[in-house]
Amino acid sequence: MNVSIQSLGIDRLGIDERLELVEEILASLADDAQAYTPTVAQKSELDQRLASYEQNPGDIVPLHEVMASVANRLKL
Repeated sequence: MNVSIQSLGIDRLGIDERLELVEEILASLADDAQAYTPTVAQKSELDQRLASYEQNPGDIVPLHEVMASVANRLKL
């Protein structure tokens, strides 16, 4: 099955619609997350990121700020 943004018509959606679709896809993945087992490399990366966060919790940017920044940049 060859799936692309063109074959699904996603390239014809507006920016807001594509961002909504991304959020829906991520939510659907979260629903299946319990069935997923990360690889050793992925687990290591997650452990490193958690340790970095614990050392510098103020360095984290909330998701809503990231999304607002992306939307703002795309509208330029």
